[in-house]
Amino acid sequence: MCYSAQIQADFRKYQREQSAVLDIAAFARLYWQRDQGARLRIPKAVDAAFMQPRNDGERRIKALIDAFDARETQRLEQDLFKQKKRLADAQRALALKHTKAAAENERIAGDKIEWTLRKLADLRRSDLLERDARIFPGWYAPVLVGEGGKRVLRPMRYQCRPAGKPASYDTRYPGTYNARRDNLEGFWRGQFGHSHALMIVHAFYENVARHAAEHRALEPGEQEQNFVLEFRPRPAHDMLVACLWSHWQHGDEALDSFAAITDTPPAEVAAAGHDRCIVPIKPDHIDAWLHPDATNLAALQLILDDRDRPYYEHRLAA
Repeated sequence: MCYSAQIQADFRKYQREQSAVLDIAAFARLYWQRDQGARLRIPKAVDAAFMQPRNDGERRIKALIDAFDARETQRLEQDLFKQKKRLADAQRALALKHTKAAAENERIAGDKIEWTLRKLADLRRSDLLERDARIFPGWYAPVLVGEGGKRVLRPMRYQCRPAGKPASYDTRYPGTYNARRDNLEGFWRGQFGHSHALMIVHAFYENVARHAAEHRALEPGEQEQNFVLEFRPRPAHDMLVACLWSHWQHGDEALDSFAAITDTPPAEVAAAGHDRCIVPIKPDHIDAWLHPDATNLAALQLILDDRDRPYYEHRLAA
């Protein structure tokens, strides 16, 4: 399972290198929904791509981002004030008499102050870090789709909710951010051959069981321990990850969401202890993948067979 990825977030690079058309209305709708209170997770690097707007549409999005950041800053500053007061109260109480309740309040307030200060620092800085472009299930990312013979860049949620399914599908099937290749013509038949996408990533991350990485069985009574590995292609390059997507609609509510296709892993990923891997396609296949022929699924399977095949170097994720 590809549970996390470091994406290419700069839409201008998509425009420049992929001749992509930006779906400005879809991005504006996403940011408007967040401005109205929807709990949407958008990477900081995606926000940053709109910080130097070139037209009215981009300026409207920047205004929505600025307003959201201002409200978040105010909320965090208010929380910080409350926790500092809680810490001071606890420390005064401890100075008079040591109690379990006061000690617990001191600990909790200290942890929350530290967390809030980190969040405020993240909001205020303008320089981007690698983690600012990282997505997880439920987060939004820009993906390429085919529309009217063009390559279109649109924001979508990383966890696919197929059209016609209830909203509860998200919790009933939490693993639908990945689409197993051996089930493309089964579970994913409504999307495979019909609605394809590409997510451009620099790296991907996997939860790996320690005993699997050490190529051994669990000892009697041993609890499974997991850690996160980061996989990067060598030579380093942007990978065009094959995805499926769906447009879900229920009344006035709409959602575009996608899943990354996974397959059996190459030897170096398997040796690291993981049993699945994303499928990056070759640049020559972009248009054939984004404009699929539903009557020729075999040709689409051949695109997945003729994949980009870098060596995946891994390390413990930061």
